[in-house]
Amino acid sequence: MRLSRYFMPILKENPKEAEIVSHRLMLRTGMIRQQSQGIYSWLPLGKRVLDKVNAIIREEQNRAGAIELSMPTLQSAELWQESGRYEDYGKEMLRIRDRQDRPMLYGPTNEEMITDIFRSSVKSYKSLPLNLYHIQLKFRDEIRPRFGTMRSREFLMKDAYSFDLTQADAIHSYNKMFVAYLRTFDRLGLRAIPMRADTGPIGGNHSHEFIILADTGESEVFCHKSFVDFDIPAVDTDFDSVEGLQSIFDKWTSVYAATSEMHDEAAFGAISEGDRLSARGIEVGHIFYFGTKYSEPMGAKVQGPDGKEHLVHMGSYGIGPTRLVPAIIEASHDENGIIWPASVAPFDAVVINMKPGDEGCDTTCDRLYTALQNAGKDVLYDDTDDRAGTKFATADLIGVPVQVIAGPRAVAAGEVELKDRKTGARETLTIEAAINKLTA
Repeated sequence: MRLSRYFMPILKENPKEAEIVSHRLMLRTGMIRQQSQGIYSWLPLGKRVLDKVNAIIREEQNRAGAIELSMPTLQSAELWQESGRYEDYGKEMLRIRDRQDRPMLYGPTNEEMITDIFRSSVKSYKSLPLNLYHIQLKFRDEIRPRFGTMRSREFLMKDAYSFDLTQADAIHSYNKMFVAYLRTFDRLGLRAIPMRADTGPIGGNHSHEFIILADTGESEVFCHKSFVDFDIPAVDTDFDSVEGLQSIFDKWTSVYAATSEMHDEAAFGAISEGDRLSARGIEVGHIFYFGTKYSEPMGAKVQGPDGKEHLVHMGSYGIGPTRLVPAIIEASHDENGIIWPASVAPFDAVVINMKPGDEGCDTTCDRLYTALQNAGKDVLYDDTDDRAGTKFATADLIGVPVQVIAGPRAVAAGEVELKDRKTGARETLTIEAAINKLTA
């Protein structure tokens, strides 16, 4: 993508309305634009990052055996009345009526709808276990939306829903998502700590929030420091192994970790002082097992191996991609801008032409740009007439992992400079060597 033809409305000054680093940087880099309170458009740069976050989420959900579908954003109030949650959910639910005066709602979550889909289609235990997920816009009319897309009214959510014959089977499904979440956040460059949590309006009796530590976190969290040394489950983890997944779950829940709602001061105080960690945290995922909370009022049953009908045991599992993007920024930035992990960077490299119009610089940059594109890399080519300082500031601000700098003197010697955005390390290579390194 040539920067001269790209839509990236960068702001020179810090927006006054931005209270935290991620909100400020997302506005400055032109990733998002606020349309109304708590509602944002995702502009091209932000959309590229969001798409890469979603791709990793999908890969790990699929790896764990979940199956993707798509449900509508508008839901019939009848389903929520059937489950008993329509009046209980509160003012966060946006309630509307269609032209036939039927009560509808903009879905804040999908437990009722997925239960209705399940009960109309699945009749036998032989179709279990089943886990269905989608990535869809949700709306919750927050009384105080803030921090940009960290806490917005309209947001993107990956929500998955598991169905099992027994509680033991349901716990195995829960463990699958537990492990999938550990892998997902690690691939996004985050160390997420699973913490015992309150179930809230979703309901249930088994729940963990996945928290990343950050000074701008909305809640206080308490845990043992050993979490930083725990190994992330490997790519070849066997998600069918009940014992294997349970051992991973047991390891990651073997030491104290809890949100403020579930905090036990006595248990925390029993940890040696040097191993205690209390900090602010950002919730990036939440998983629930709630048994028959929805299947019972909505009649979601299957015929078991004994020939009798059994209520299915359910769980739900959420990740907020539009919250993850600012969370990554909160965890990875410096005074010059964003430092994207390579896995979600909007571009793999930015080629900086220091003197557009110079034959050597133009030829070299075109060669680099073409070679990287042909190798399947996402590359941004800064072919603008901006001054060198502006080009460098832009590259640092948007956080692309590698900068390839082509100036007249270096090009005349057959060389370019590579800068690592994270470390600031620079190296001079021949053009051919640079291409080989960047396309390896």
